[in-house]
Amino acid sequence: MEPLRGRSAELGQLLATMRAAEGGTASLTVVTGEPGIGKSALIRALVEQAERHGLLVAQAAAHQTDELSPLASLAPALRSGPEPLISTEHFLELAALNGQPLWLGERLADLIGKRLDGVPALIVLDDAQWADPLTNFVLRVVIARLSLAKVMWVLATRPAPGAMPDQVVDAIRDQLPIHAIQLAPLSTEAVLELAADRLGAPIDPALSVRLSGVQGVPFLAEQLVAGLYVTDLPDGLVEGVRRRVSSTSELCQALLRTAAVFGSEFQLEDVAALMGESIAKLAGPLDEAIRSGLLADGSSTLSFRHELLRAAVLAEVPPSAQRALHRAIADQLLASGRGPSAAAPHILATAAVGDVAAINTLRAAAKDLLATMSITALNVIQQTFELTLVDDEFRGEVGEDVIAILLVARQFKQAEAFAADLLGGTALYRGPVSPDLRASIVLRLLPHLWATGRLDSSELDIPGTSAPLTERLQAYRVLAQREDPFESSDPVAAGIQHLAAAERAQQAGRYAEARDLYREARSAAGEQVGSHPAIHIELAELFCQAQADDLAGALDRLKELLGTSDSWLAPQLSVLRARLELATGNLSAAAEAANACIRWSTEVFDSSAEPTARQILALIALLKGRLTEAREQAPDDQIRALLAVADGDSTAAARLLDTPLDYPERHDLLIMAATSTTNLKTADHAAQLLTEQANATPTVTFQAAAQLVAAHNQLHQATANQETAAGAARAKLAAVVDLLGDSPRKLLVARAHELFGRAELETGDRATGVAALERALDKLTQLGATAPAARVQATLQAAGVRRRKWAAVQHRPESGWEALTPMERRVALLVAEGHTNRSAADELVLSASTVGTHLRAAFGKLGVNSRVQLTRLVLERFASPPNA
Repeated sequence: MEPLRGRSAELGQLLATMRAAEGGTASLTVVTGEPGIGKSALIRALVEQAERHGLLVAQAAAHQTDELSPLASLAPALRSGPEPLISTEHFLELAALNGQPLWLGERLADLIGKRLDGVPALIVLDDAQWADPLTNFVLRVVIARLSLAKVMWVLATRPAPGAMPDQVVDAIRDQLPIHAIQLAPLSTEAVLELAADRLGAPIDPALSVRLSGVQGVPFLAEQLVAGLYVTDLPDGLVEGVRRRVSSTSELCQALLRTAAVFGSEFQLEDVAALMGESIAKLAGPLDEAIRSGLLADGSSTLSFRHELLRAAVLAEVPPSAQRALHRAIADQLLASGRGPSAAAPHILATAAVGDVAAINTLRAAAKDLLATMSITALNVIQQTFELTLVDDEFRGEVGEDVIAILLVARQFKQAEAFAADLLGGTALYRGPVSPDLRASIVLRLLPHLWATGRLDSSELDIPGTSAPLTERLQAYRVLAQREDPFESSDPVAAGIQHLAAAERAQQAGRYAEARDLYREARSAAGEQVGSHPAIHIELAELFCQAQADDLAGALDRLKELLGTSDSWLAPQLSVLRARLELATGNLSAAAEAANACIRWSTEVFDSSAEPTARQILALIALLKGRLTEAREQAPDDQIRALLAVADGDSTAAARLLDTPLDYPERHDLLIMAATSTTNLKTADHAAQLLTEQANATPTVTFQAAAQLVAAHNQLHQATANQETAAGAARAKLAAVVDLLGDSPRKLLVARAHELFGRAELETGDRATGVAALERALDKLTQLGATAPAARVQATLQAAGVRRRKWAAVQHRPESGWEALTPMERRVALLVAEGHTNRSAADELVLSASTVGTHLRAAFGKLGVNSRVQLTRLVLERFASPPNA
């Protein structure tokens, strides 16, 4: 390999980053420079050094035509080198995921992570500005996922603000170090050294003068030495290439010009067919082109040695000839069965406004590309739309295609805006808008508007539409609760009405009924206009299935969908899994799924599921006794109330009564409201809410929760001389324990054992109570629910129970807010609210002396020595006192 001239500083920076990767610090480096400035040469030098150091090297270069092929830019890197990143078997598996970008990225990250497993690696993509959209998306996912691997990522690119490299950098900015190298022109000395290397001899004075005209661009210096660049003309490269081409045979010249129209990469068979020549006859001219320094042979494909060389050859092909060649190439690709998407770039290069045949081929190309390359499909259909006449009715049809593809590409705002312009008589479209066109476009938008709570019933009255569209619009009026259900012959309209009924049942807490209705709605879902995506409906169905006590079945189906269904719904799938895992008491799996939801929300630009994910993480933190973490994750009304209860404020339990029906583990929060308060009205209200829920969906879970609270309330409302009432309450609690049996809702089972054990310990049989509490403690410890486990353990210890070794319940820290006992927290909060020791004592029914003792202990643990400092700390922690 020839020496790299004039880039020692840049190469040194890359080598330092490579050594950091070997030491375990992953990073991304973006090398930017104008065409011909030497990016590829710098990359080759880096690759040589990496191989000498024993790094696993994977490299590829993107091409201008990659946009039409999913993962075309990155795929060669996955299989390059003697030890490829991905095995042939796994590489073939990935093809099935081309239509699901997030699952593809996750699977690829998993495969590369396992392949590296401590092995340092260099992964390079040259000419990244041309990377296909799927490569763009997948790299964002993979680089972020492998932030702890020993890997150095390098993207080499031309300056292209907002292009693929910028998007990758924006997506991973917080995940790992990012380095930028901007290549400037070479110094005169470096240019002369480079030229001498290429010549293998000293530079004569005349050549030295000519080299000063390359302006420090190494590619031009090389071409000048090779005779392909003329410095004394404005278009020196074009002239140099023209002279070189003119020195070849006529057949070689025709081959080069035809190939230049094909693109930077091409197959000899295609060029031969277009030229009407045999491959054997072109063997000689091809050898000429290679020896002239213009083409390179990549065995399966041929390519120009540099895009600037192709551009120089193309400049010698008259525009009329280029158009004719593009049209001939498109016809040949279609005739050979390559499909409309392969022909699309050539049709776009030649099609004239109003060319119906070209427009229809491009529409077919956009639909072909949609499954795997929605952004490319959108680019094609938008250019196709511009080929239609502004007052032609055909423009309206193509406009509907634009809206449909915008929706698939999840560009919802753009779809709504485009539809408004298309139907609004603007300059975008001056043709007629038939009732069916208007209805069809509105129906395409309605599933998204419904999903985002913006179903505007005023848009649903469009007179004069055909029968199926009329019924579908009427069904949406039912969904918007504007009209009553009706008999429908259209399956899409029937499915929408099932959806409406399911939604009403779910809102009323009738989960079993809602599950069945969602299932019927899903069976009617399809690809027809106005139909809801089946996966959206199934998510609601699975939630109701779990609420109807088929938790295991819902979880099993959800695990099937994760990794195989629509990856754009990954946040919604993951947050539902987090809910169900929390319901089973699998706290680690619930936290993993909730965190995945948050991560994927960023990657698919959809944060709608993130608040629920953070609620789940806050509930898990509370179960583990990490109050600060809970407060930071989800400072909503329910979490604030739970934190206040944990801080010793029993009055805050009343705020849990307002917990929404769809809040994670609502029944558990209502049980907490009843069992954490001394207010009988609050406890009775919680019992009433749980009974209503059990009546709406009479499952074991809801019935057990309602009976648990009813028995608890009965026990605590019984007076000391009402032994019969207390005995009956204990019997009900025992019955709840039996009812739950081996229910998958393990936290609820543990809560039932705890309440039954406390009841027996306080008013019944001590041995029975201790046994029940020990069962609760064992279950909670196994689940990692350290906060309730500590509560149960404290009860057992207060009852005089002794164990050789207690479970590893989390110990209270020695300092900080979590170090305070519940009473110390309560005192600290009251003082922060402005109470004196006396008024705080009255509030807590304690003596002022006792309050002073708790306050001094709080001062010591919090590291403060005055009420002012305490108040400031509380305000910083809570923003406002949580008990206010």
